[in-house]
Amino acid sequence: MIPRRPTHLLFDFFGTLVDYSPSRTEQGYQRSHALLREFGGEWGYERFLDAWSAASARFDQDSAVDDREFSMTDVATAFLREALPQKPSPGQVEAFVAAYLAEWSAAVRHPAGVDVLLKALSSEFRLAVVSNTHSPTMVPEQLAAMGVLDAMDAVVLSVDVGRRKPHPDIYRAAMRHLGVPAQDVWFIGDSYEADYAGPRRMGMEALLIDPRDTASVPPRHRLDTVFDLPDRLDRVAR
Repeated sequence: MIPRRPTHLLFDFFGTLVDYSPSRTEQGYQRSHALLREFGGEWGYERFLDAWSAASARFDQDSAVDDREFSMTDVATAFLREALPQKPSPGQVEAFVAAYLAEWSAAVRHPAGVDVLLKALSSEFRLAVVSNTHSPTMVPEQLAAMGVLDAMDAVVLSVDVGRRKPHPDIYRAAMRHLGVPAQDVWFIGDSYEADYAGPRRMGMEALLIDPRDTASVPPRHRLDTVFDLPDRLDRVAR
């Protein structure tokens, strides 16, 4: 069956439009650790990384139950309460979050040509990003750095909605914001549940970036890279 040509394209962000490492500890976090020491914490760097990883994992486990999203402020507050001899101030939490996000996002890479791709698509389709993230600012800042924030009609984030993909609420929020029915949307991403199964349960067409053929999806629903999207769109009758 030939899918209906969309009017709107919804993109996952991490792993779809940018390359990144999902690890919360493998990048260098010397500034974050230095702040911890400035605030009165005595942990060495390795213990700092282990404790941060453990605190994040606890929040991830809770989120896995109901897809409820947490913020960086939530996890940083819990972590600093454990790491410091006194209750952290709001200013300390804010400073730690800013330092950590700056160090984590330094490893995000923008594939060459993705800005050209998105700008070209925006001349024919309305575009949006729908991303799981613990920060309300990181994805918009990355899109601005790529020069494509203005090409987006919406940036819908799990931390703002309160639920992460594949919970129905985040897809509903995107469609409500754009004022579009599911049958007019294609969702493009690299995670089977979040970017393929979840959108399809909502009635959207979905394409999975899966160059190694690891997911059980029809070949017509698989892309090797986001750069294959224009060719797939061209195959759909106007």
